[in-house]
Amino acid sequence: MEKNTEFALKVKSIREKQKMTLEELAEKSNVSLDVLKAMEEGEIIPSLTPLTKMARALGVRLGTFLDDMPQLGPVVVRGGKPDNVLYFSGKEDVTDASNLEFHSLGAGKIDRNIDPFIIDVDSKEENYELSSHEGEEFIYVLEGAIEVEYGKEKHIVKAGDSIFYDSVVPHHLHSDGKPAKILAVLYTPF
Repeated sequence: MEKNTEFALKVKSIREKQKMTLEELAEKSNVSLDVLKAMEEGEIIPSLTPLTKMARALGVRLGTFLDDMPQLGPVVVRGGKPDNVLYFSGKEDVTDASNLEFHSLGAGKIDRNIDPFIIDVDSKEENYELSSHEGEEFIYVLEGAIEVEYGKEKHIVKAGDSIFYDSVVPHHLHSDGKPAKILAVLYTPF
């Protein structure tokens, strides 16, 4: 997973520019040291919750971890499949599995306030924990169906349906058993 290597180098570079050790970042972000080490070694990218916590601790936008070549003008993606793919575990403390394939539709756009993605959701998760972070998420299901657990509620969202929620409420999304494809637009305050 070549993109995880690029991501790992970017995270490490941002941390080092801040003159922060891994231990200091773990303490300041409340993300486990093992997860941070695994990220910087390019093993995997965990869920958005620890990434959001890291971004806040480092004083950068979430999208800063995903940007490649900053562009002042519009970012155009043709055919719905950008070149860059990131593999997220979908779990906050897991670094050895990946069931979410993120295709960033905004990578490179500087000063953006939202992060749009096409996400391939591969399988249903049986053992998961809800996570929360500041911001909002808009999810539109393109293919298949997903289950979104939001607080104490569960919602089945099928192709053509959407769900829009505050990310501060504990939540988790996963396939309902078959692969699914979604458009996700994430807002995380800087």
